[in-house]
Amino acid sequence: MRIFLILLLFAVSINAQELVELPLDNASTVTVKFRFLNGSICDPEGMEGLTTATANLITQGGTGELSFSDIQDKIFPMAAGYYASVDKEVSTFTFQVHIDHLNDFYPVMIGLITNPSFEKSDFERVKLNQQNFVDQVIRASSDEDYSKKALEDLLFRGTNYQHMKEGTSQGVENITLDAIKDHYKKYFTTGNLTIGIAGKYSPEFVSMLKKDIQKLSNLKPKLPKPAKPNKPDGLVVEIVQKDNAFGSAIFAGFPLDLTRKDDEFAALMVANSYLGEHRKSYSKLYQMIREARSMNYGDYSYIEWYESGGGNMLPPSGVPRSSNYFSIWIRPVQIADQLKKQYEELKDIEVGHAHFAFRMAMMELDRLINDGLTEDEFEATKDFLISYTKLYAQSPTERLGYLLDSKFYGRDNYIAELDQILKNLTLADVNNAIKKYWQTKNMFVTIITDKTEAGPLAESIKENKPSPMSYSNIVKEGLPDEVLQQDEKASVFPLNVKEVRIIDSKETFKKDGKKVSL
Repeated sequence: MRIFLILLLFAVSINAQELVELPLDNASTVTVKFRFLNGSICDPEGMEGLTTATANLITQGGTGELSFSDIQDKIFPMAAGYYASVDKEVSTFTFQVHIDHLNDFYPVMIGLITNPSFEKSDFERVKLNQQNFVDQVIRASSDEDYSKKALEDLLFRGTNYQHMKEGTSQGVENITLDAIKDHYKKYFTTGNLTIGIAGKYSPEFVSMLKKDIQKLSNLKPKLPKPAKPNKPDGLVVEIVQKDNAFGSAIFAGFPLDLTRKDDEFAALMVANSYLGEHRKSYSKLYQMIREARSMNYGDYSYIEWYESGGGNMLPPSGVPRSSNYFSIWIRPVQIADQLKKQYEELKDIEVGHAHFAFRMAMMELDRLINDGLTEDEFEATKDFLISYTKLYAQSPTERLGYLLDSKFYGRDNYIAELDQILKNLTLADVNNAIKKYWQTKNMFVTIITDKTEAGPLAESIKENKPSPMSYSNIVKEGLPDEVLQQDEKASVFPLNVKEVRIIDSKETFKKDGKKVSL
């Protein structure tokens, strides 16, 4: 940690682009990141997914001198690796290599960025994989991720933030190799590039990199303005029905006019950590829905996009966004069909746990807005975050990534600055932020569920029917009165429902999916 605090961090101009350095004299590897301001919002209409396809073809293809297969054979003994990451507003290429092999690896790195081969066979392979993802994988592999992507589709509908970074089915189908070549020339330029370097490297290496990167076009791309999320009027619910869904996966959210650029963001970090810190059992949503009632695997809340929440324990770098929203993630809860088959005493229920679980989350959010945190809750959560946020950037790669993200938000070193901001927070700061930014009346809600559950669940939500928790007898007998009393309140907690629609899974991620309004 001491080394981290005394590192020399600086940015200098390299013609049109910038350089962020993180020198680490004791490091055994060198990491180089090329960050372009050209995320999926740069995809042209009708070719949604083009930026992802371009980035993937660069890292999954060859250079002017080496084929993709040649590159893999060459770097195998080097302990080297590289990958591309595309988000809404940025595309990042990350290269890592042991210092002993930096000189041998360098031609591969600079060749991929400045002279990609764009071979037809590589293009066909990359496009096929991307097409398979948007057509099949997103709908079949994880209903949790599916619900998150579906919420963004609803929250940003009609804007350049709507489509998945991987694109839409028709958009990917329309992508051509010529379109990728043209997109590369227009948007992967020194005019929208920041380079990051971390590790033990020489001034000569930096000079060489500065010189060779000029092989890129120096055009300054005309970047589209990032769209703002739509504002919901009441609760707008879209239920996506599919065959053989594991349960009901819920993701709900509303616009949040706050990002890391704002000091007030740290106050909401404390509130959010108390409510639903990702993968933390002390948070209220986890304790109420998962721990006390064993309804699912976990329940969390977020004040910014959390990439790959199902796999990451800590928020990764590389996904900075200027358009933000608050969200609650309720991992899959059981549907009626499952409960009926498991417990004889539940054979007559019509709706599973989704309506109740969502109501309970809204009831707790409403309580927090009205009552705020206590002094003890505030101090304990703040102390936790002061330590926990230092774990965000443990490796040189993540530290460098967070430095690049810091520049996006107009900061120098977000992690270091956050430490002091958190220490200066007061209970009043946090409770005022809760009341200012959070509410339960207007929200977009997406639920991925089985076809057998979609209709009854939609009717229950639309009509604000009571949604009692369905326990097996043996579980209910062991619950304390406090839990059962809380269940009664949650089952009739009023929701400001204005619209409920059912969408068939195969119609998702299309501009005009077929909907059934109730």
